[in-house]
Amino acid sequence: MTSASDNIRGAVLMALCMAAFAGNDALMRSIAGEIPVSQAIFLRGAVSSSLLALVLFVTRRSLPRPRGRDLRTILVRSGAEAGTGTSVIVSLYHMPLSVFTAVGQAAPLSVTLAGAIFLKEPIGWRRLVAIAAGFLGVLVIIRPGTEGFTAWSLCALLAVAFLTLRDLASRQIPAAIPPTIPAFGGSLATTSMAFIWGLFIDWQPVPLPVLATLAAGGVLLVAAYLLAIQAMRTGELAFVAPFRYMALIWAILIGVTLLGERLDVYTVIGSAIVVVSGAYSLWREIRLRRLRARPVIPRP
Repeated sequence: MTSASDNIRGAVLMALCMAAFAGNDALMRSIAGEIPVSQAIFLRGAVSSSLLALVLFVTRRSLPRPRGRDLRTILVRSGAEAGTGTSVIVSLYHMPLSVFTAVGQAAPLSVTLAGAIFLKEPIGWRRLVAIAAGFLGVLVIIRPGTEGFTAWSLCALLAVAFLTLRDLASRQIPAAIPPTIPAFGGSLATTSMAFIWGLFIDWQPVPLPVLATLAAGGVLLVAAYLLAIQAMRTGELAFVAPFRYMALIWAILIGVTLLGERLDVYTVIGSAIVVVSGAYSLWREIRLRRLRARPVIPRP
């Protein structure tokens, strides 16, 4: 049984994980315009892929070899990861960090809806209402049809779509396969796609500060992957998972204090709607799982 101290450690690890993701996004946002997008994705991916390859090499004796359907699922996930990573960086090159992160918080809701549609996972009317409210919150943030709308918001929504596909594929990967294998596959696919994209553009000289920023981003990305794994293994899902929404808090703090971003009332209201909707949907899902797992005691 998981103890209270385990839950606290898991929550701290998840909060640090979200800080690492937000820090990576902030670093990529800070070099927007310095070098082409594909070049930035490739260089950061070279760092993260190398680090993950090192982890796999060290643990190679205990690693299973995915075959058949499992291998195909990992390949699908890797392709979705490449789409996610690319659309995320493109969005960060053209959107404030806080706004992009707020839109991204709709991903858990879209994963729940997609799981009900494509994987036939049960979903009740309460969670459907929460999902609809969450998507309404996204519309409040991006404000389509108004002067505040930017077409790059659609790229952020594309990132959410790719992330949804990635997470659906992740659910089909057996627990016997360690997360480092699909993580490496996704990182390698993203890096490879960036390299192919880069063949059609002129690469620019990379200043040393930009190179250091990209290297730091790659390290933070790997740290975020490993922290997420350890967080979910340390504490209970019901206690640890809601701390994923710390990503928005970190993004706002970093965006306002370090990147000079300014929050408008629509972003604040929309973010609140998305977070509350997502948190309720998560709570409802965990509660239903506990009820299904509870043994049925026959009446005398």
